Amino acid sequence: MSASHPRYLWWNGKRVAWEGATVHVTQLGWATVPAIFEGIMSYWNDAQEELFVFRLDAHLQRFLRSQKMMRMARDYSVAQLTEVIADLLRANECRQDTYVYPLAFLGGGGGFRRLSSTEPAATEITITTRPSPSHLLQREWKHACISSWTRISDNVMPPRVKNLSNYRNSQLASAEASMNGYDTPILLNAQGKVAEGPGACIMMVRDGQLITPGVTESILESITRASLIELARDLDIEVVERTIDRTELYIADEVFFCGTAAEVTPIVSVDRYPVGDGEQGPITSRLERAFHDAVRGKDRRYARWVTPVGAPKAVPAD
Repeated sequence: MSASHPRYLWWNGKRVAWEGATVHVTQLGWATVPAIFEGIMSYWNDAQEELFVFRLDAHLQRFLRSQKMMRMARDYSVAQLTEVIADLLRANECRQDTYVYPLAFLGGGGGFRRLSSTEPAATEITITTRPSPSHLLQREWKHACISSWTRISDNVMPPRVKNLSNYRNSQLASAEASMNGYDTPILLNAQGKVAEGPGACIMMVRDGQLITPGVTESILESITRASLIELARDLDIEVVERTIDRTELYIADEVFFCGTAAEVTPIVSVDRYPVGDGEQGPITSRLERAFHDAVRGKDRRYARWVTPVGAPKAVPAD
């Protein structure tokens, strides 16, 4: 792997040298090009000298569901894509925390792309990898605001689909938050209830309960969220899925984002109201530690969540 990019990526059934993966400028330049993706984290376990991909099966199942929603042909199974990703990580000699990015889009050159056919549209798939150091246990806190932008709804652009176009909603909210002096926004749904952050779900703690919006509240059906709910119940933390008012965040004991990139990210203020005592709370800390041990393959109770890729062993120095 070079300093700027990995040696290989995967494209339409083949492992391809990075420099050889090119398309014509008209291929992706149209706003009407449907494109869906997954963000998948893999975590390096130094003691075992192994790379573990977190919830790979669940991510690939969601990838296929997103393809279905966008009326794309699904030419590869979960099993096939699993082997492709493991092979790519080995070929790129990934021995560090690594982000895996499968992307599916409609090919066929430039022009307006319609999804009106009864037959699934021909689909191209690329899979790339890049280093992505985890920030778990690093105590990286965020100050948030309630955005003036409304979260997209299921009858507009379905949030449960990881469609590239959906993320313009989060980009607008993030730009606004930054210009107003905040680290990150929190978006409300069309009903004025708390939805999620930019590319991350939200959870709060009140009176010992872990509370999070349900999957029909204009949120992504997050794999990290589902994992943390299971971890919390295993830790005897009561979990409640319900609607959340914005002002509940102001009086919450703890608030945090969760997601593939966010992992577990504490929110220590909302609209300049301190959350709890303005620091990371104890339940957030317990969940962060449990999540850290699960994703790195350290807690064998969650071995079903991690896929070892058979990482190449380090070559001893002369």
